[in-house]
Amino acid sequence: MPETIATQADSATSEPRRALRLGVAGPVGTGKTSLIGLICSRLGRDLSLAVVTNDIYTDEDARMLRAANVLAPERIRAVETGACPHTAIRDDVTANLMAVEDLERDFSPVDIVLVESGGDNLTATFSPALVDAQLFVLDVAGGGDVVRKGGPGIARADLLVVNKTDLAPHVGVDAVRMAREGREARQGRPVVALSRHDEAAVEELLAWVRSTFAEFRAERLVPTDPGPMAPHSHGPGDESHHHHEHDVVAHH
Repeated sequence: MPETIATQADSATSEPRRALRLGVAGPVGTGKTSLIGLICSRLGRDLSLAVVTNDIYTDEDARMLRAANVLAPERIRAVETGACPHTAIRDDVTANLMAVEDLERDFSPVDIVLVESGGDNLTATFSPALVDAQLFVLDVAGGGDVVRKGGPGIARADLLVVNKTDLAPHVGVDAVRMAREGREARQGRPVVALSRHDEAAVEELLAWVRSTFAEFRAERLVPTDPGPMAPHSHGPGDESHHHHEHDVVAHH
């Protein structure tokens, strides 16, 4: 193993500590649920894990993870937001926070709770009141130029995952360039170009999760807020700037 992870279960006499809360956001279809399943299947033997999924009117993602047998079914809870997905992870996190706290109580000690956002647009980020760290998922099928379109998740999430790189040749995308432009947009913040068929890439993702957990346990992890999308600057005479930010947020 590349590193030894000290879990809450290591000491029966220690006070149970709150779990690391790790948010997973990104547009529809980028592979968020599969990525969470991968993390659970690979780290679930060494760490105590739990999952909260978000969908508007269904528990489809939770049922998919339960069917995949990545964790005990009762460790996977679903939140039905009934509204735009970003509302429940940023504007009013109550339902998600209650689900996380219920899991921490029911399965104490829990090391990591992964919170999956419902599929949303490029502006969706988690409130630091809900998660301690967050990763943002894009996939090559969304187009190689999507990393250049920006947004708070792409630019400032703790980790950007460029997913499904094995599909790049089939959709006419240069995955290496997409990952490089992601790093440029993020000014050095980490990027993982991921295919679940590439063991080195999978290990890079898992190493980031392990490292983030270790930082959290050492009380060195400071949650940051990627923040809402800032309005773009437009030149004189561009009347669209008056409504641009609203339009970006309103279209899911």
